Amino acid sequence: MRIRTATLADLPAVTAVEAACFPAAEAATEADFAARLAAYADHFWLLEDDDGTLISFIDGMVSDEPTLRDEMYENAALHNEYGAWQMIFGVNTLPEYRRHGYAGQLLRRAVADARQQGRKGLVLTCKERLLPYYAKFGFQDEGVTDKSTHGNVAWHQMRLSF
Repeated sequence: MRIRTATLADLPAVTAVEAACFPAAEAATEADFAARLAAYADHFWLLEDDDGTLISFIDGMVSDEPTLRDEMYENAALHNEYGAWQMIFGVNTLPEYRRHGYAGQLLRRAVADARQQGRKGLVLTCKERLLPYYAKFGFQDEGVTDKSTHGNVAWHQMRLSF
């Protein structure tokens, strides 16, 4: 297994993993990922198996805004490389590779990179059932947010501050 950042060449694989992990109403599209990769490929952490197959990834822009809003998912131009907060848009692991700690490896790497880059911390949204999972990594639940309602789902905002 190896962790690396993305390039535009990873677009098909990232899109396929996303589609396997999220319902269509919540999943980013290939066009979304193309824009994100063009704007902030270094904020995609990919975990590949020994054959180079993508099995898990995390992505998200950087912003000075402390709250993750739906517009951020849709507008890659909002990325600010020098921003204070690393946003996490998705933690994706192919279903057949779940429960092996791969997402945790990527989360630890994203946290370490954000700390090394001098960020204030990381922000993500998740469904209520995942609150205990992210809490294991130090994320604190800030409650259901009204700034992110994509897929018509209630999302909890969680923050890990340094």
